[in-house]
Amino acid sequence: MVNIFCVNTQTSRTFPEGTTLMDMLPAFAPEFETPYPIIAAKVNNVCQGLKYRAFNSRQVEFIDYTSYTGRSVYCSSLCFLLCKAAKDLFPECKIVLRRPISKGYFCSIDKHDGTPLTQQDVDAINARMREIAEKDMPFRRHEVRTQEAIDLFEKMGYQDKVRLLQTAGDVYVNYYTLGDTPDYYYEALLPSTGYLKVWDLSMYRDGLLLRVPNRHKPEELAPFTEQPKTFEVFSENLKWNKIMGLDNVGDVNLACQRGEAGDLIKIAEALQEKKIVQIAEEIDRRMHLEDPLKLVLITGPSSSGKSTFCKRLSIQLKACGLKPISFSTDDYFVNRLDTPLLPDGSFDFDNFDTVDHEYLQSDVLKLLAGETVEVPEYNFVTGLREFNGKKLKLEPGMVLLIEGIHALNPRLTDQVPESSKYRIFINTITSISLDDHNCIPTSDNRLIRRIVRDYTKGAFTARESIMHWPNVRRSEVQWIYPYQECADVLFNCSYIVEFPVIRARAERILMTVPKNCPEYAEVHRLMKFLSYFTPVPENDVPATSLLRSFIGGSSL
Repeated sequence: MVNIFCVNTQTSRTFPEGTTLMDMLPAFAPEFETPYPIIAAKVNNVCQGLKYRAFNSRQVEFIDYTSYTGRSVYCSSLCFLLCKAAKDLFPECKIVLRRPISKGYFCSIDKHDGTPLTQQDVDAINARMREIAEKDMPFRRHEVRTQEAIDLFEKMGYQDKVRLLQTAGDVYVNYYTLGDTPDYYYEALLPSTGYLKVWDLSMYRDGLLLRVPNRHKPEELAPFTEQPKTFEVFSENLKWNKIMGLDNVGDVNLACQRGEAGDLIKIAEALQEKKIVQIAEEIDRRMHLEDPLKLVLITGPSSSGKSTFCKRLSIQLKACGLKPISFSTDDYFVNRLDTPLLPDGSFDFDNFDTVDHEYLQSDVLKLLAGETVEVPEYNFVTGLREFNGKKLKLEPGMVLLIEGIHALNPRLTDQVPESSKYRIFINTITSISLDDHNCIPTSDNRLIRRIVRDYTKGAFTARESIMHWPNVRRSEVQWIYPYQECADVLFNCSYIVEFPVIRARAERILMTVPKNCPEYAEVHRLMKFLSYFTPVPENDVPATSLLRSFIGGSSL
């Protein structure tokens, strides 16, 4: 017999060795109520599917779709369902899940006969998905030697998976089958297709969009949000990836193993610098119009590199003959005691009202009118706004740059004429994938950056950074992302070789998190994710790189 402690109920039960989590659930279910179906669990703080068998005493926390882990399990299973249905109807097709976008997953399907995808094709795939879901077919997990999995995917023509597994260096791997269709997913999957109830499939751009449930109301679809500018930036990066022959992580690993990492870093830096130059030249052009530009607003979610970008843009503006002056919205924080609170009573530092926006706009209007303004500097130690003699005046040939997470909120500068403003949104629009069926969430990019930066600077431990992350993400959805498509330009701050560069440092930091805390579930997932990348040294990353603001050694 094994003893199982259930985190949800704070009670223990005994079961015969080898009992599955699915069979344990009824013994605990009467003691805790959940409005949504249980779809997975954390066993000793590691995500497992409900078919997991316990042969030793364990701690178990059952989870539903409303948790990040639950959503990952559901969406990975849904992606497999889509791939299975597409292969059933078009056996020789190539389906690629490109990236999360518009509250869904953008996918491309290349049919073997070369004809374009039609609405009739999409309807047929969707109908086949419904048919498979209604049959409640099981997702079966197979643990095999890595070479056996490589041989299997080699026969299927899945070179993306072959390259990934060849370069990851594992002795054994898990792959899944749905009926007679094998596939590889690094997340745990649902027990069977009958758990998949809510989704939709529609034509989108030159592919299709797999829509997923609402994170707060899983019985409903997530509301569709058109993101044309984000898609344009993604497509631009995807084009460069293809030019360099780097579609997936396996391609990047092979290039790094051939000693090409230094060149890839230089190319990534050159592409970013080229974009910054283009932005600076556009600002210069607009400053010489009859109704000139005067204010540049720069924003982006946590760990997107806003401050470093602002400094690099200032350098390029100077190269154009302009004189940029800048400050951060953080300097206009209200005193800490006046900071809005979260429901749990802690400070809500990401709330728009954390910034004294009326005072900030008053100073902006004075600057635009040619007045001299003493701007404050926020003391994060004392939690007080201080005046230390920093005076600014906007003279001819000068442009004002304001950087901060609320810079694009219309309420911040609603008294400033629209023609005077230029908006820049920075984000990690990750265009590389693990393989054709496993996307990399952009939030993972930023979470790893944040963990490394906070730990390196002594601000927070890795555990604390992970603990704060859900609140950060909720605030971004509420206060930052609604204004992404309002920007005049989107700047992609992700690097195709970022994870190989940051892997070694991130792993050392993540290993400081003890296994007996809830945050270890995220640590385990991130460690597994990072293990797919061939590590490369940081030496070739220049001191002016955006990456340096996270790994240290920045000259800006």
